[in-house]
Amino acid sequence: MQVDSDFPVPWGEVELLAMSAPGDIRYARTADGIDIAYTVFGQGPDLLVAPGFVTHLDLIWDLPPFQPILALGERFRVIVLDKRGTGLSDRSLGFGSLEDRTEDIRAVLDAVESEQVILYGISEGGPMAVYYTATHLDRIRALVLFGTGGCFDLERLRRSEMARHTWVGQILEQGLDGFLDELGGRWGQGTAYQTFLTHPPDPDAAQRVLARYERSACTPQMCCEIMRRNFEMDVTPFLSVISVPTLVMHCDRDPVVPVDLGRELARQIPGARYAEIDGDFHGSWRREDNLKLGPPLASFLAEALGESRSGADAVGDRELATVLFTDFVASTERASEVGDATWKSMLDGHEQAAEQAIGRVGGRLVETTGDGLLATFTGPSQAVAAARAVQDAALGLGVSVRAGIHTGEIERRGQRIGGIGVHIAARVMSLANAGEVLASRTVRDLAVGSKLAFEDRGTHTLKGVADSWQIFAVSGS
Repeated sequence: MQVDSDFPVPWGEVELLAMSAPGDIRYARTADGIDIAYTVFGQGPDLLVAPGFVTHLDLIWDLPPFQPILALGERFRVIVLDKRGTGLSDRSLGFGSLEDRTEDIRAVLDAVESEQVILYGISEGGPMAVYYTATHLDRIRALVLFGTGGCFDLERLRRSEMARHTWVGQILEQGLDGFLDELGGRWGQGTAYQTFLTHPPDPDAAQRVLARYERSACTPQMCCEIMRRNFEMDVTPFLSVISVPTLVMHCDRDPVVPVDLGRELARQIPGARYAEIDGDFHGSWRREDNLKLGPPLASFLAEALGESRSGADAVGDRELATVLFTDFVASTERASEVGDATWKSMLDGHEQAAEQAIGRVGGRLVETTGDGLLATFTGPSQAVAAARAVQDAALGLGVSVRAGIHTGEIERRGQRIGGIGVHIAARVMSLANAGEVLASRTVRDLAVGSKLAFEDRGTHTLKGVADSWQIFAVSGS
């Protein structure tokens, strides 16, 4: 498809004409075995678009909100993906947690050999972009977020006066289950997606286009599953870690995502620039609406590219990580049984096996503590897998291992780490019984939708940590 040549996208003091449709569709395979479809076009610094809701890489270019993305190819190597569950990517293999969905970004960036990238998260793609940025600061040049928020928990949204005047208000009225039943019933008729793409010049023609798009991009069941998972996303604990140049854009009368979510998101990201667009759309058929995003985006990207520092340089020693602490139970008694020399030899073998297990899932062994270890990972599922492997390895020593996991901010101190995230993980571990893996609420929230199962162990006060913390026992794999 060719985009109309009179569809300009402002770029600084010049206007770029939208280029032709992207090139070939290719596939990247994630660590959990999901094939992710992506396309790459244009030349220049890398810019990856994490799109909202459901997409289809063969069809999205027919929709006006996506056409300006084509024009970015005049200045960037643009990478666009279909997230798992939608479009040309795997749909039958499950949808997954926010951690799993963010893995889609990593897999595609690795496939195109991108070392540093500008992330552009739209709507549902916003939390994915935030989480990836917070866990891979060294790979991020800048972050752009449009029409999104940090938390979509319905109970929190219920307290938003602005939410009542948006699409969210309908969900609050009906209840999520009732809303999803209705959404699934309408999917494929061209009326469901009209919520996200408003102001069609010809409503009947638009409905025919969207009906085909809906049927091609997603099944009714997957559509509802995606939407349900969206309302479980919360990346607010990670916003303070983001230190790369960031632009948050939001329409002041967005009919889908309340504008106060965008304002709050910008306030919570250190140094973020906020651009509030005069508009009543989340996505629009009108050219004049889509062009409103051009000036703030162009200005921001020009400045961001002028900064040579990477995210890692900007943040110094602070970053987001999933922290694992383990500890032997009754190790003193076991050492007495076998003798010091034998026990030391057994510990050496255990540490070697533990380091290999941690490395296999992409983690880093920070240090051993004699009777335990401290390790970091980019996500909870890796930490749980490593914890299970460490526990299995300890069976050969005749002892049990307890483990604690938390995702939060840490500080790099050479090869060692510190900070509140490490402290919380240690306190969570101290609550565990032999053979247990306990996790904080933050870990549970990131892993909702994965193959992990969580059993509520109540709310606890952690020594030296403010507030109360909900703790969960982890099972599954």
